[in-house]
Amino acid sequence: MALLQDELKIMTLQDLLGMKLALPSYQRPYTWSVKSTNTLFLDTFYAYQEGIQEYRIGSVILHKENDKYNVVDGQQRLTTLSILLYCLGDEEQGLLREKYNQLSNDAIVTNFEILSKRLSELSKEVQSKYKEYLLQHCSAVQIVTDSEQEAFQFFDSQNSRGKELAPHDLLKSYHLREMDDADEHLKVRIINQWEDRNQDDLNELFKSYLYPLTQWYKGKNGLGYSSSKIDVFKGIKTTNVYNYAIYHKASNLFVEQFNANGSSEILATRALNQFQLTQPLMAGKRFFNYALHYGKQLEQIKNRINKFHNDKQIPSRRSGDLYIKQLYECALLFFADRFGIDSLSKSGVMQQLYSWSYSLRLTMNAVYPQTINKYVRGKHERLNEGLDLFSEISEMNNPEELKLIVLEQPNIENKNKEKYKGVYELLCEWNRW
Repeated sequence: MALLQDELKIMTLQDLLGMKLALPSYQRPYTWSVKSTNTLFLDTFYAYQEGIQEYRIGSVILHKENDKYNVVDGQQRLTTLSILLYCLGDEEQGLLREKYNQLSNDAIVTNFEILSKRLSELSKEVQSKYKEYLLQHCSAVQIVTDSEQEAFQFFDSQNSRGKELAPHDLLKSYHLREMDDADEHLKVRIINQWEDRNQDDLNELFKSYLYPLTQWYKGKNGLGYSSSKIDVFKGIKTTNVYNYAIYHKASNLFVEQFNANGSSEILATRALNQFQLTQPLMAGKRFFNYALHYGKQLEQIKNRINKFHNDKQIPSRRSGDLYIKQLYECALLFFADRFGIDSLSKSGVMQQLYSWSYSLRLTMNAVYPQTINKYVRGKHERLNEGLDLFSEISEMNNPEELKLIVLEQPNIENKNKEKYKGVYELLCEWNRW
């Protein structure tokens, strides 16, 4: 099973839509917004007006199964183009005969109305020429494989423009596939929540916080997060039946049911915390909830820092300052993840974690990601060598144990005492230097 070389080619829209295309059950609902639909119309109509000989609409990844072609990537664009051609009088659009759920039908009807309205502004002659342009001059790169898994691998390595997808986009596609049997309303809600988030913030959440933390507490390298390292967040598949997987799936199911049913007299608690950075996550919907949970948790951490410190105590002028700030945020996030956000209010917690983080800023004239990566694993020769703080926290049973960690007094150059005066004065006050 492999890529079908004889079917790797550029296809006109007429030839592509003339194939026996099918939408497999794992495909997400058709959800293109009115804005996206209108943009597609404007882009193609502008190309027609400018007389562009060939307008490329991206790539389409297909899985050949007997005599049909399952659409793995490109469904949203192809469905929208089929609606557009239907509005132009081409009623033989096979893709629109596929079985869509009610949510998809609603989106199709809405976009049909929008496109019909836009086309009604054109003369019949222009409509006819525009339709011909769409069919004959709009094209896509067709990628066909007879292996479903290989089709997904192609999808995971490129987006509709043939560029590499961001790691969190690859994770989205992976975990949506793990939700094949989920309720369609749930899929749409989760997709909307995910796509409503600032995508740069999502990328930063995984790159600068979640990935490093899931590595650092194990004493591993936390640098270099990329598409090649997303296995960390793929979690336990629903089909996994080994002992450890069943244990964690049962635990996650209990937490969900507990929180849905209210508090318990046995556990004497309100809602249970749903996630732990030191525990594996579940593939599918739990992944999306995981990302949203830690996004909110990080926002809470940043708000606490802003209330607890003034600007001079959290310098942000240099790139090294930002790395140290992220280190402090990581330390607070990891501690709160283990003991709860309210644990940060306990006497000395923020002081201790701030001292550990910002002592490095006073020690070093220049701070790089490599500097942080050595320091957190206790391998920086100039300060707190041997102290693997995240591993220590991961083994604590009580937040009070943080007070038992003795930090070294940094060797500070005079220019850093002046450059970071707010930091230096605060640490001198707390640590009696």
